[in-house]
Amino acid sequence: MNKKLIIRLLSSILLVEAVAMIPSLLVSFYFGDGDAMAFIVTMLLLLVIGLPVHILSKPENANLRAREGFLVVPLAWVLLSVFGALPFVISGMIPNFADALFESVSGFTTTGASIMTDVMNQPRGVMFWRSFTHWVGGMGVLVLTLALLPKLSGRTSHLFKAESPGPTLSKLLPRMGDTAKVLYLLYGLLTAILLVVLMLCGMNFYDASIHAMGTAGTGGFSNYSASIAGFNSPLIEWVVTLFMLLFGVNFALYYKLLRGDWREMKNNEELRWFLGIFAVLALIITLIILPQFEGSFFTALRYSSFQLASIMSTTGFATTDFNLWPIAARMLIFFGMFLGGCAGSTAGGIKIIRVGLMTKQGLREIRRVFQPRKVQVVRFEGKAVEESVLHQVCVFFFMYLALIIFGGVVLSFNGLYDFETNFTAALTCVSNVGPGLGAVGPAGNFAGYSDFSKVFCSLLMLAGRLEIFPILALFHPAMWRK
Repeated sequence: MNKKLIIRLLSSILLVEAVAMIPSLLVSFYFGDGDAMAFIVTMLLLLVIGLPVHILSKPENANLRAREGFLVVPLAWVLLSVFGALPFVISGMIPNFADALFESVSGFTTTGASIMTDVMNQPRGVMFWRSFTHWVGGMGVLVLTLALLPKLSGRTSHLFKAESPGPTLSKLLPRMGDTAKVLYLLYGLLTAILLVVLMLCGMNFYDASIHAMGTAGTGGFSNYSASIAGFNSPLIEWVVTLFMLLFGVNFALYYKLLRGDWREMKNNEELRWFLGIFAVLALIITLIILPQFEGSFFTALRYSSFQLASIMSTTGFATTDFNLWPIAARMLIFFGMFLGGCAGSTAGGIKIIRVGLMTKQGLREIRRVFQPRKVQVVRFEGKAVEESVLHQVCVFFFMYLALIIFGGVVLSFNGLYDFETNFTAALTCVSNVGPGLGAVGPAGNFAGYSDFSKVFCSLLMLAGRLEIFPILALFHPAMWRK
């Protein structure tokens, strides 16, 4: 195992996190809410630990093997989350470290679940950091590191495989460092466009920044207790709905679109599945909740589209409490929590490509009952899918469900909440959605859970963001053998 390279990569993460706190520090100085020292102390700590280690650890071999890649990624995310919690604690906004860790992990994994009961009267620098963690974690901290330090490693595909969402690796350019730069340039461009549009819709720069980062990272933290509903603007709701869907699309498609390859966007099967499922579910939910909006179809459509886009993109913003909707609508929302967005996007969940592959594989098994000797190939986007990929999808789906069920059982020992709350709390953590049902719905939070349950939920969020296997690999003996 290349220990020096692993240590160098982890120290680089600490340095990148120190740099990432600069915008929040500037916000603290600008508003003068007394939280600047929290960032100064944390940044100095990151530099004192990270800089000497980075300088002294000079690996002879800069190539990363699979085992090392799957070790670096989860450890990097754990370190990022632990140090990211310090501004919350030092500022006094969240004095309990278990609570601060939950908030930090929820931010970086773009889950958007929270333990905070009051977000309206908090230091604005720390609140900015809370949302900025969404933006950093949305595209991936290792992707950001490779974009800033492209010569850090000679062979980094294993970092991408361990961190990138979805069953396939979207490599846009021959060099991973160049791919990372392109991804973050596209990510930043879309975020900037949304920021400008939100300001044109009436938000001030600070509010627009908070909600642009929450939308881009599909995280959902807001500085208003009522979330997006606090602006009381249908125009803002439609804009955010559109951009939540845009950030749920594979970023590789945007790159190809900018290069003039319109056919790739038009013929992309996963995108058609994503938009098709969204359109059908949104229409059905609209018809179900229509009586609650006095028969106004477009009002009901606005609310259903926003809530569903928020759930499927795993953003977690809300404009109403869907806990109060009829059970049929809530069940469709519950179904949407599993789905997620496209592979290669900032969204969580199972991913639409896996849903499509499993559906086609299921249909193939039905056909085999009637034609057992016929060779039947599963195709996606016009290409034959290898059996090994189908096997991986099935294993992932089993582990995904097993982790949610296990999580619900563990949370039930907390003894405070009912089945609906505990099960959807585990589901929303693993899927990185944010709100669940019951006490953890859009109008609730995770504050009532014990410290142990909050730390456990933090692990569920990390496992969901890294798609389970990198986290589980840490507990496998083979990972630590020489």
